[in-house]
Amino acid sequence: MPSMRAMVLGAPGRPLRPAELPVPPPGPGELLLKVLACGVCRTDLHLVDGELPDPKLPVVPGHEIVGEVAGLGPGVEGLAIGQRVGVPWLAWTCGVCRFCRSDRENLCDQPLFTGYTRDGGYAEFTLADARYCFPLPAGDPVAQAPLLCAGLIGYRAYRMAGEAKRLGLYGFGAAAHILAQIATAEGREVYAFTRPGDMAAQAFARRLGAVWAGGSDAVPPLPLDAAIVFAPVGALVPAALRAVDKGGVVVLGGIHMSDIPSFPYRILWEERVVRSVANLTRADGLGLFAKLARTPVATETVRFPLEAANEALAALREGRLQGAAVLVP
Repeated sequence: MPSMRAMVLGAPGRPLRPAELPVPPPGPGELLLKVLACGVCRTDLHLVDGELPDPKLPVVPGHEIVGEVAGLGPGVEGLAIGQRVGVPWLAWTCGVCRFCRSDRENLCDQPLFTGYTRDGGYAEFTLADARYCFPLPAGDPVAQAPLLCAGLIGYRAYRMAGEAKRLGLYGFGAAAHILAQIATAEGREVYAFTRPGDMAAQAFARRLGAVWAGGSDAVPPLPLDAAIVFAPVGALVPAALRAVDKGGVVVLGGIHMSDIPSFPYRILWEERVVRSVANLTRADGLGLFAKLARTPVATETVRFPLEAANEALAALREGRLQGAAVLVP
């Protein structure tokens, strides 16, 4: 049986270990994909650090996968060997719960997630349900990889922010650097909030179109219409509430966040809103890629070989990245 290289999480809180695993055969409705590139997402970091409950163990992480179809399971139609596809976080939904039946599959009662409850893309090959893959155009797979989660979650959070003219982005990493380009192209004013003192990230944000950039402890020069918090820091929620204008919305774009401290009701009053974003839908993916066909963005990436996955995760944890880390098998 042919084998493949993979990086495997055996237990939360432990480094990933290199392994030789059998190449899995595709089952009904599945694709076998040769992984061309796989982005390293903060959610992977939460998984490895034990902050997400009940992962499949052992598990191959990774859910920002750009792959080439290497095998078709029974029943797959409309895709061909050699075709390029992207695999997102949402791997499967039941299709019958009340959320799936009301076009809210991101809230499915029994979902599966790529690189969390089923194996992902920190490997040379992976399996994916064909229904949850997105056809991708030709291009640099490393540049495309961050779009499969940072782009998708950023886009869903962006939609939840409404028609905000002045948009604040807290945490200027993989998602924010994509979203800043989209928002700027659509005539929004982007205000970027970074770790205090991170002048390099602030310069990076201005280069991508932000009209203002400062530390997360700073007050923007004008009240914001909306803010999106990508950094997993609960203390930023009251800060964002203080920064948004009356009727403004604060969108929380992460799957995990440290506890939100108590705050006075007066900063929520005047019809300010706090809301979370959970996962994504396939419609989000179609919407994002349709938008990118009209408004291309340039992703900033740092390439790592597959075996350096732990190094890439450490760089993300320590805030040493501008843009996104991407593993290349």
